[in-house]
This record gives sequence, C-alpha cells and structure tokens, in this order.
Amino acid sequence: MGHKVKVFEKRNIIGKEACSGLFSERIFDFIPQSKKLIQNQINFALIHFPKKTVRVYFSRKFFIINHAELDRLVAGLAQNAGVQIKLNETGSNPVSFDRVIGCDGANSGVRKSLYLLEPEYRLGILGFVPEKDNSDFVETWPVENGFIWKIPKGNEIEYGVIANLNHARKFLDNFCRQNNLLLQNVKSALIPQGFIIPKDRKITLCGDAAGLTKPWSGGGVIWGLRAADILLKNFPDLLKYQRDAKKHFYFKITISKFLTKVVYFLGFNFPWLLPKRIKIDGDRLL
Repeated sequence: MGHKVKVFEKRNIIGKEACSGLFSERIFDFIPQSKKLIQNQINFALIHFPKKTVRVYFSRKFFIINHAELDRLVAGLAQNAGVQIKLNETGSNPVSFDRVIGCDGANSGVRKSLYLLEPEYRLGILGFVPEKDNSDFVETWPVENGFIWKIPKGNEIEYGVIANLNHARKFLDNFCRQNNLLLQNVKSALIPQGFIIPKDRKITLCGDAAGLTKPWSGGGVIWGLRAADILLKNFPDLLKYQRDAKKHFYFKITISKFLTKVVYFLGFNFPWLLPKRIKIDGDRLL
C-alpha cells in the first residue's frame, strides 16, 4: 500500500514455542505457503467428561503445524515484501511513526502504555512425551475454566492444560501423576481473553494484545489473522478498524462464552443431555 513498515521484536529470535499448533485449514486462506509445514491431520476430537465421552467432528479439516516455524515463514514473507524486522528491540519510542500497531502478545506493552484495562488471563502449559503417535484425533479432559489435552505429533505426544492461573499447574500435575506421564521440554504462556481495541487514531492493538483468543479453546491465530485482515482493509483509519472489529468479534466472544459454560454444566451435571457425536466449526459459530 506504499507504507514503510518496521517490526520490533524484543526477542533475539522469531518463533512462538508455547503453542500446540493445531490450526483449521483456514490458515491456508491467509498463509497458503504454510501447507508445507503440515505435521499431521486431525479429523475429530474426544471430550472426556467424567461420565460421558463426546466425539466432536470438525466441518473444516484441522492440521498440526509447528507455530515457531510458521512465525519464521511469515517473517520471511514480510521481509520479502519490504518490511524491516528489528530483533532485540521493543519499539519503545513510537513518536516518529504515523501509526503504531501493538501485536506484542498477552502482556502487551503498547496496551499498558495506553492505560487500558487488562484482559482476563488463563495459563497454558504444555510438555512432550517421546512416543510415536500418528493418530488422527485429539483428546481433551475438561477442568474448571479450561481443559487438559493430548495431541499426537508423529514422533512425540503433546500434553497440556489451559486453566485459571492458580489452578493450571495443579491440574496438569495431577493428570500426569494419575497417568504415569513424565513430560519433557515443558513450556508455558499467558492466554488473554477479551476485546481490547482502543478508540485511538494513531495507536491500535491486534491479536493476543487485544485479547482476541477463542473462549472455548484459547486459540488465537485465526482470529488474530482475521483481525489483521479487518485492520488492513481499513488502514490507516484505526477508528473504523476498531468499529468493524467490534462488529465481527463481540457477538462471537459473548455467545461462545455462554455456550462453553452450558456445555461444561451439562457435561459435569447432566451428561445424558449431551449428544454422543456433534459437528462444529472450530473458528466460527454454526
């Protein structure tokens, strides 16, 4: 569009490591080159409530892709398009820029600089068992305000949890102890939830910095890319981006929070009311 773009990355490398990398095929609509990073295809999920297991089929195909490699792929595409990426930089002096877009994660410094409300936080923790598994399904065990998961990644199996900050570690430790699991290469990350895009003409937020993660799974890549698409269509009008993003996401966030609570309530209290098999869209509400 004729704009000069600089990306400031505070780390000395590019690539998010604490992420399961489970993406719907919509990722290819935004980044078709990511097809070459596919590690496995997932066709359904099992949700294990205490007294009932629900089999969930997806209306779109799901794939496992290494998130760090995906980030590096996108960084290369950006550089080829003329973007300057500066590592070990925080971009702490944005005065000289016409527009500032905070895509700096759950603990966004850009968001803090605007004195905005903090999002709700959950904690994601994951680790690996060096055991080969090429299964075409994932398994989950609901816990309070989250779930434990098992994802086959070919040469290893990933186990993890998303839950409240004070409970996530306990839930995962108990699960590993009960199932005689010893996790390796354990990582963790904050997972924000909300809708925090400022009414500001010069500075805005996108992705995790704006709290744009799915209430039911904590995933944020497709929602972040969709927000970036809305931003691009409105750029440089950041106020219109804020309005259009609110129209697109606010109802999704509200209704999906409600539906998640309903499913958890039924699963733990009245499991016979839940169907044995359901079909959903992992990125959009049907």
